[in-house]
Amino acid sequence: PEFTGWGNKADIASSTTPTTTPQSTSTTPTNPISKVVAPLPLSVVIEALDRTVTVLNPEKSDVVSLDTALLKGAVRYPESASYKKPGTMVLLGHSSYLPTVHNKNFQAFNGIQKLEWGDIIRVNTADTEYTYRVQRVREAKASTAEVDLQWRKYELVLVTCNSFGSKEDRFIVEAYLIGERPL
Repeated sequence: PEFTGWGNKADIASSTTPTTTPQSTSTTPTNPISKVVAPLPLSVVIEALDRTVTVLNPEKSDVVSLDTALLKGAVRYPESASYKKPGTMVLLGHSSYLPTVHNKNFQAFNGIQKLEWGDIIRVNTADTEYTYRVQRVREAKASTAEVDLQWRKYELVLVTCNSFGSKEDRFIVEAYLIGERPL
């Protein structure tokens, strides 16, 4: 399966330009999640940006459902992984750099393009905090952006628009699970 973000497709590995390059390689644990009780994310904490964002989990992946949920925070793409089994969890969020923004959820993912290899992202469920390390940050066109929803590893992908670029420009952050702890 693959995420074709907002109705668009691309091979991230070959059609995007990395803006951050990993400085070392790491292996992802094959099954680091010990006992899953609450499988859905409720918030994402991006330490380098000093930002905590509510995560919604809509059941449908149509544009209307996603856009409605994005008014209230970041959104887990419904067909991406939860914490029930290994896979790629895709979180979508708005970014806006307009001088006046009344709904702060339009700025949920402001600055993710500035993240660097090694930065920490935490995702919280009702009972567990999962810690991810940023591996790379890329820019891609929405018409060509594709995220492989592979079920072999625990990966987190953040996706937002590039509000300074064209309407279809996206920033994509890929991070790998490095730990978990009960809340």
